[in-house]
Amino acid sequence: MSAETPVQSAGYFTHARLRFRAWRGARPFWAGLFTLLGGVPIAYFPYATLKLGTMSVAMATTAGAGSLIIGVLLVTLGLTMWFQQATRIFAGVAAIVLALVSLVVSNIGGFIVGFLLAMLGGALSVSWMPSDASAGGTKAKRSRKHAGDAKEAPAPAEGDAGGTTDAGTPESDQHLPESASADNGNGGYRAD
Repeated sequence: MSAETPVQSAGYFTHARLRFRAWRGARPFWAGLFTLLGGVPIAYFPYATLKLGTMSVAMATTAGAGSLIIGVLLVTLGLTMWFQQATRIFAGVAAIVLALVSLVVSNIGGFIVGFLLAMLGGALSVSWMPSDASAGGTKAKRSRKHAGDAKEAPAPAEGDAGGTTDAGTPESDQHLPESASADNGNGGYRAD
């Protein structure tokens, strides 16, 4: 290869990996995965038949239907965490409650494995917050704007007790939230 050889664009695999990474970063991915994986052993073990050589061990219990329901609900909650981020708190709390119920109903919560995975997934879902880069950016822009307003605001004249900005608000109210400088019967000016 020489220096003049054009660089080939990223392949399909790299493009798909980057798209998946962006999709995963915008939702509680690990919470949904752990919750989904927690539902599998809870639903599976009551219906499984374990073979040890010629001996068959059936773990079917009278609560098999309850285990199946809990397992299916945990899988559904895991998918909900992925595709409906607005309900992540509800889904996380429901996953924690179902994991606790599975201890009693489903072979000690899918032999503790399903219980631990569902608890971890529920806790991650409750604690997950979307990264709001635009909100952080607007906060930084607002603080820069206010810093710029303070530098650019003209000084009041000697006879002018309280100068106003270009927008007509007093300089003393310049850095207050809009609700603090609301009209209170004296033309929008605060009486200190």
